[in-house]
Amino acid sequence: MIDKRERWGSRAGFILATIGSAVGIGNVWRFPSVVGQNGGGAYLIPYLIAVFVFAMPLMILELTIGRYYQGDVITAFRKVKERFRILGWFICLVVLLILSYYLVITGWTLGYFFSYLTNTSMVFSDFTSSYTPVLYFLIACLITGLVVSLGVKKGIERISTILIPFSIIILLALAIFAFTLDGFNEGVSFLFAPDFSVLSNPLLWGAAFGQSFFSLSVGFGVLITYGSYLDKGINIPRSSLIVTLADLLVAMLAGLTIFPIVFTFGLQPGMGAELAFSTLPRAFDMIAYGRFLAVLFFLLLFFAALTSAIGMLEVGVSAFTDVFKLSRRKTSLILMLLIMLIGLPAALSYTSMNLSLGGVRVLDLMDDSLGTYGLLLTAFITAVVFAWFLDKRILIDELKDSKRLTSVVYPAVKYFIPVILVITLLSQ
Repeated sequence: MIDKRERWGSRAGFILATIGSAVGIGNVWRFPSVVGQNGGGAYLIPYLIAVFVFAMPLMILELTIGRYYQGDVITAFRKVKERFRILGWFICLVVLLILSYYLVITGWTLGYFFSYLTNTSMVFSDFTSSYTPVLYFLIACLITGLVVSLGVKKGIERISTILIPFSIIILLALAIFAFTLDGFNEGVSFLFAPDFSVLSNPLLWGAAFGQSFFSLSVGFGVLITYGSYLDKGINIPRSSLIVTLADLLVAMLAGLTIFPIVFTFGLQPGMGAELAFSTLPRAFDMIAYGRFLAVLFFLLLFFAALTSAIGMLEVGVSAFTDVFKLSRRKTSLILMLLIMLIGLPAALSYTSMNLSLGGVRVLDLMDDSLGTYGLLLTAFITAVVFAWFLDKRILIDELKDSKRLTSVVYPAVKYFIPVILVITLLSQ
């Protein structure tokens, strides 16, 4: 199985693919929203601590585990202890369930992109009063499945080397435009001028830790899977630092783009998904060259969503291919059909059917449970299993070029991260 496993074509390709898995919709609108809900610049202090002290060490551990075992998530857990196989299956299940509704939102970004491209600006209530969201959900599923079916080099790596640089160029262009707006200074002040009085709020720290794990894609199998395609010569800590800095760059540029628009038009900075799909479109309608800017913005959102979706699907495809000895193309087809079925209720919850459970739309219900608790739980399982039950010498041998870093990564993952995750889960 080791000899047949695919490899990344280059270190740059691996880094861009990993950045793609980390940089998702959440970086573009969730990060500014969480900043807006938690005191502006003050939030950056616990967030940066969470990213570099906790999330990045877990990223290093996951990539190391993947490279050492040269296998999927289920194989990695099984090789630690046979009874942990079920935990690998659990992580795959959680990731595929999250993917099923994440692709619904991915479809929305695609729908908005085509709407502005064809000069038919869209109102979210009109969009969701038809069955058009289901169509775009299915298209997003097909695109994601097609890319993954092409393989690591020809599919995931190739599209990442195109989309990630292009996405950063788009974001830079949007940030430069935001510089010309009247609300730019106020937006920058809100993003970088901290109000230290709010740092005593434990919920602020909980939000920062939750966002850091969410943003860097740690704890739900993507990094273990991507690490399994790594050659021994690649320096994992250095690559992890590049991915982390790129992820932060995108989040900051998103803040520098969105907050000036928010303050220029007197909007609220903590609106969440409503900001991207309801409020910002109204702002684009009032801005000079707004249609062109909207096309760029929703294209950026689609690219960010797609590269993250590809990473999540690869977790399942890699596992099912190894466990059931199926071809990659057949596995991709089976899983995409399954995800279409699972995600259909979430897609229908934002259509004229308004499919709900207990008065809560299915998509919102899945996001509140799986997107909040599921990811934190899988990160906790990953940290505990690989720090408490794996021989420390494996980590030392794999990171022999960074011995000092090992003395930091290991205790962080073994002792601090599980405690922080439990606290964050309780606060959520």
